[in-house]
Amino acid sequence: MKKFIQARIRAFGYAFEGWAYVLKNEPNSWIHTFISLCVISLALWLKLPARDWAVLLLTIVIVWAAEFFNTALESVVDLASPEKHPLAKISKDISAAGVLLAAITAVLVGLLILAPPLWEKLHSL
Repeated sequence: MKKFIQARIRAFGYAFEGWAYVLKNEPNSWIHTFISLCVISLALWLKLPARDWAVLLLTIVIVWAAEFFNTALESVVDLASPEKHPLAKISKDISAAGVLLAAITAVLVGLLILAPPLWEKLHSL
């Protein structure tokens, strides 16, 4: 049991190392960080109900996961194909498109959830 627990702790460490790598090496991750913090702050200020929180948090996590998968795929493609290759470009472009799709959807979800209570709160000021 002790080895199992130690292995799980190491696994968490590897995951945090991966997250740190993305933050250090992917400029878009700082955009994700800034927007995530803004959305969470705004949701706190608006005192959103639990269901809205659940949708916002899932949406934020989907964007982050897409960014992580994109970074992982780009690294594997670079390892497998150090020289430029049309299929490597297609793979990277499609992966980037996945992040873009997640981000656009997140903006729409954010507007649907945050805009009405924000408008109401600002209108009452």
